[in-house]
Amino acid sequence: MTGITSPIRRRRSTWPAASFAARARSGTGGSIDRMTDISTDPQAAPAFDAERRATELAILDSLRAVVDPEIGMNVVELALIKQIILGTDSTEIKMILTTPFCPYAGSMIQQVKDQAESVVEHDVKVTLLAERWDPRDAGLMW
Repeated sequence: MTGITSPIRRRRSTWPAASFAARARSGTGGSIDRMTDISTDPQAAPAFDAERRATELAILDSLRAVVDPEIGMNVVELALIKQIILGTDSTEIKMILTTPFCPYAGSMIQQVKDQAESVVEHDVKVTLLAERWDPRDAGLMW
């Protein structure tokens, strides 16, 4: 067994993260401060607006009262609500239907509008998208 060398040899790491860490320890090379974009502009929009998100969640919660009569589940659980666009004086809700010619489309759209207007104190526009509904989006497997 003499003369057999181990196939595993220690080599210098070629990973970029390792070389960055080595340069950072030695004082040469990049610093995390230079890689991060820190905006000091007071006019810049915040990355996360808690009040806006709370309003979106309140709208979604109110839309749980809108039930598709054919399936018996609400529009949120069925993943029919695709987007909520909040504005200062109007809100738009983009949604799809379970079938292209849903006989309950008119009443469901009106219910979505009424439920959303109960949360916000301004006009709500409901837009139907041409996207097809897929039961897998709602976690349904038949």
